[in-house]
Amino acid sequence: MRTTLKIGAAVLGTALLAGPVGYAVADSKSSETYKQLNLFGDVFEQIRSEYVEPVEDAKLIEAAINGMLSSLDPHSSYMNEKLYKDMQVQTRGEFGGLGIEVGIENGVVKVISPIDDTPASRAGVKSGDYITHLNGEQIVGIGLNEAVEKMRGKPGTDVKITIRRPDVTDPIEINLKREQIRVQSVKYRVEGETIGYIRISSFNEQTQPGLEKAIAEIKQKTAGKLLGYVLDLRNNPGGLLTQAISVSDTFLDKGEIVSTRGRHSEDVERVNAKPGDLANGLPVIVLINGGSASASEIVAGALQDHHRAILMGTQSFGKGSVQTIMELKNHGAMRLTTARYFTPSGKSIQAKGITPDIEVKAAKVEEVASLGSGRREADLKGALSNPDTLKTDGKPTTPAAPPAGGPGEPGVGAAPAEISSAKPAKPSGANVNAPPEVDYQLSRALDLLRGVAMFNTRAVN
Repeated sequence: MRTTLKIGAAVLGTALLAGPVGYAVADSKSSETYKQLNLFGDVFEQIRSEYVEPVEDAKLIEAAINGMLSSLDPHSSYMNEKLYKDMQVQTRGEFGGLGIEVGIENGVVKVISPIDDTPASRAGVKSGDYITHLNGEQIVGIGLNEAVEKMRGKPGTDVKITIRRPDVTDPIEINLKREQIRVQSVKYRVEGETIGYIRISSFNEQTQPGLEKAIAEIKQKTAGKLLGYVLDLRNNPGGLLTQAISVSDTFLDKGEIVSTRGRHSEDVERVNAKPGDLANGLPVIVLINGGSASASEIVAGALQDHHRAILMGTQSFGKGSVQTIMELKNHGAMRLTTARYFTPSGKSIQAKGITPDIEVKAAKVEEVASLGSGRREADLKGALSNPDTLKTDGKPTTPAAPPAGGPGEPGVGAAPAEISSAKPAKPSGANVNAPPEVDYQLSRALDLLRGVAMFNTRAVN
């Protein structure tokens, strides 16, 4: 039996009860917990009464909650009511703001990835950029949620951002105009009349319907000449776990897609594919790189482990943790890391990433453009360790998984924010988030797919 001491919705301590001795342990732990809460109360009262200026109680409490969650790992955070509503809107694929995915690195807002075909992407904001000022006001050290709040605003209003780029000496200032961002997470086209190219830029509620539409229209346009698909997940920062599972299931006919393992050995869930492969068994090449994170790594790992696709590109980001959004009644919600996920073969990619079957680096012009974007999950302060790493006694740190469970609902992904500009510019190789005019990695994927299709045809004959 496990008892949990709770105040409101916050879990403060746990103890295993086993007879009189167990109760003594529980009482001892509870007593220590209350001592720590008294310490918090003392500090809170001293700030209220002695700080040089009056501070609102709600502001102090929110800052304390933020600090508590952000100290756990880079992906746990608190969302007040407004941020929570904004997050709900974003997962539906439409939101007001500016157009990028961001995180915090050493107190600085870092661009994880611009969202395809948003003003930020067209203006040349890059993965790896650091945002230091908004309208001349420094935002270093203010916290991710506050920075997101400052970047958001009414569509049509202007904002000036100052960024630092690792390969550029001087700061870069960009004048932007906030817009209503409608994220089209799936884009597609036919390459050379025989290959379907599908780009998934993020995983929101519109992703699976968009993928099904893409496959149907590609089949129609190729009129029976379709050789296979290239699934482009480069610089895809993640999103909803349910959508990652659904996308994987689209190309799989059977087998496990992903498993999640939480704090306790019984907290394990497995998700299996349903019968039916919309691609009809045609070859699939998946493109990944260092900006492919979280939900996109689930898809890549599932298709790789089942030998359903060939992965090409460079090592992925390595975010193998699951965040659950827990609503706090009348007080927003918290994003809490509750589990690690594992690929069908049982591997965790946390702080390691997915290794492509065929490594293909970007062409030289693209490498120059993406300098500074090489950091991965393992480089983030407070990142979770990989549970596959052995302890000194030679035993794995993660318990063996019990029998299969059902699908889970937690969201996976980086904290969202948005950036936009007023006018589009012609995309080029300088924009690493969108396929450049000369895309070396894509060219190699197309060549490989044609070769695989030719080999399969000869094998059949």
